[in-house]
Amino acid sequence: MAYTTVNKSTDYFNTKLYTGNGSANAITGVGFQPDWTWIKSRDYSDSHSVYDAVRGVTKRIRPNHTNAEQTLANSLTAFGSDGFTVGSDGQDNSNGNTYASWNWKANGAGSSNTNGSITSTVSANTTSGFSIVKYTGTGSNATVGHGLGSASPKMILFKNTNSIRNWGVYHGSLSDPDNYLALNTTGAETTGYNFSNDTRPTNSLFSVGNMTGNNGSSQEYIAYCFAEKTGYSKIGKYTGNGNADGTFVYTGFKPAWLMVFAYQAGNENWIIVDNKRDGFNVENEQLFPNTSGAEESNDEVDLLSNGFKLRRNNTRMNGSIPYIYMAFAEAPLVGSNNVPCTAR
Repeated sequence: MAYTTVNKSTDYFNTKLYTGNGSANAITGVGFQPDWTWIKSRDYSDSHSVYDAVRGVTKRIRPNHTNAEQTLANSLTAFGSDGFTVGSDGQDNSNGNTYASWNWKANGAGSSNTNGSITSTVSANTTSGFSIVKYTGTGSNATVGHGLGSASPKMILFKNTNSIRNWGVYHGSLSDPDNYLALNTTGAETTGYNFSNDTRPTNSLFSVGNMTGNNGSSQEYIAYCFAEKTGYSKIGKYTGNGNADGTFVYTGFKPAWLMVFAYQAGNENWIIVDNKRDGFNVENEQLFPNTSGAEESNDEVDLLSNGFKLRRNNTRMNGSIPYIYMAFAEAPLVGSNNVPCTAR
């Protein structure tokens, strides 16, 4: 029988690799019109770029920086029916350099959501459990509608777009809803602050406290919200075993994209691997959301038909410490056509 309500994972998430040309460059082959595109240079050191359909094209924010939003006419200039177009800006399209782009489908430019005490603009895909939320902070405890219907977000990435602030990260596996992380740093989870008004997200709302990271008075915010969908996405935690025969983490699908963070270590990078760069085990190349560094080959993880397995003894991904992760499927363990997936 069908294992997931998402019949084809690549209708909602896809990694697209490309080579820059230094001028207008239409990147096709994504398979859908993306609403959130995250770009990183692979072969040289430069910042990450994030664009979305709610804030609009040419508006860049950088996961490895605290910077406010920039409007750059020659950055990402269009979302198309099968991808996106980048202009001559060197961060996203330097001639001859290689790039990874990670693309998610939401629901276009979004619409007004009045479910929370703060009215938000929301672009939501309830099938895949992903929404983009834009709102203005109040500086006091509040709620914001996320548009995901019956699903509660288990991970939310927040960025203040008009001030210099850290990215704030809510993850449902942290022990307290007010504990948070910063995507742009190696810092361990922060405790003792009013990040989420001591309240976990519901199927219609997420809560914010009085912190400038996600609710400063009159500050503008964008939030990327992720809920789990069986067979398509998994958001959780695991504990490494400190052994070369590392921990196996069951996801229920063959991962296409995986982000891992040693959230209590305080000195390790966030790590992203995907199924397109190199594309075979154990050579899964790594990029780091909190740094501008180029791609590295560290041979640390196998992407398998039903999850992922760590292959080295180090604190980056498999020390004897806890880790959080978020993963998206290449294909479910058993898809709607009942064809089983195989490891690479």
